[in-house]
Amino acid sequence: MSPYKYSTLAVHAGQYPDPQTGAVNVPVYLSSTFELTGIGTDRGWDYSRAGNPTRDRLEEALAALEGGVSGHAFASGMAAIAALVAPLHAGDHLLCSHNVYAGTVRLFNQFVRHQGIDIEYVDTSNLEAVAAAIRPATKLIHIETPSNPTMVLSDIHAISEIAHAKGVEVSVDNTFMSPVLQSPLALGADIVMHSTTKYLNGHSDGIGGALIGSTPEHKERFLLVQKAAGAILSPFECFLVLRGIKTMPLRVRQHEENGRAVAEYLSTHAKVSRLAYPGLKSHPQHELAVRQQKGFGSMMSFDLGSREKAGRFLGALKIFINAESLGGVESLASHSATTTHAALTDAERAAAGITEGIIRLSIGIEDKEDLIADLEQALQTV
Repeated sequence: MSPYKYSTLAVHAGQYPDPQTGAVNVPVYLSSTFELTGIGTDRGWDYSRAGNPTRDRLEEALAALEGGVSGHAFASGMAAIAALVAPLHAGDHLLCSHNVYAGTVRLFNQFVRHQGIDIEYVDTSNLEAVAAAIRPATKLIHIETPSNPTMVLSDIHAISEIAHAKGVEVSVDNTFMSPVLQSPLALGADIVMHSTTKYLNGHSDGIGGALIGSTPEHKERFLLVQKAAGAILSPFECFLVLRGIKTMPLRVRQHEENGRAVAEYLSTHAKVSRLAYPGLKSHPQHELAVRQQKGFGSMMSFDLGSREKAGRFLGALKIFINAESLGGVESLASHSATTTHAALTDAERAAAGITEGIIRLSIGIEDKEDLIADLEQALQTV
């Protein structure tokens, strides 16, 4: 554990001055290959797919932020998920939250399943269901908490205890909370996954993903996947994430302050139903959120009742941008059924609670009064 508080850690973890030049910012090493010092010897790097000095710094920072043994940066969040399950073998059993991001479901169903891996989706908010689903062949339980976009929580500590009693590992998609607001490894999980595109980068200008492992075996496992499969994050995008991490605690605090204000406003609006934000005491898992998280974040969803009303609302927004993704400084609003979860069938969306009227909000760092006014004028058109 670091002796420093989180804001200090975010500025300095992996971001110490360059020992050769004294540069305060991490240099961007745009080199695909490195001079060897002899036959079979080098200065620490030989080829950028296997390792790059800029990526090393980011991976050091990621491990520090999540309290892990090692961090591993990938070309996207989905590349990180692919790397997570790459070591599984035919006949292995994978349990996954039934309401995860649809891109994860698409990868698992259309590719991973064809490798002979048995994938089962379970309601991981139900601990009895999780325990009942574990088999002798179960190797991994992958959970997303809060879920996208319904904001359902899974108890990381309890699931980890259940899994570890059966020799099963637990991975957590921590993208919605960021390392600032949730620490899955400290709660007992084995592996943390992030889309660095979101809060870690924070500026909607780069795509990336990450895995943080808790054991030396994880380090060897994911290093091998990086080198063998090659879906690594480029040096320049590593630099962008490193830059974003420095201000992440400040940004996330403002995101959350705005998120709480917007959620309180929407909670009393007559045209809004099924508002999902764990920071509200009306959320059925509010107590778990208080216990498990260090804050409630800035993601939420609500239902306007129909696709037609959702379209009118999105078309009337002036500050919020009708766009996918989340975690950037700008506020975004999206229609989940046709964006993030378009890959699901109608039946799969229904099972996950994603209706045609659901709007997902990513609350940015603009003035909260301006954001509320924008939502109010857009809701008047519904």
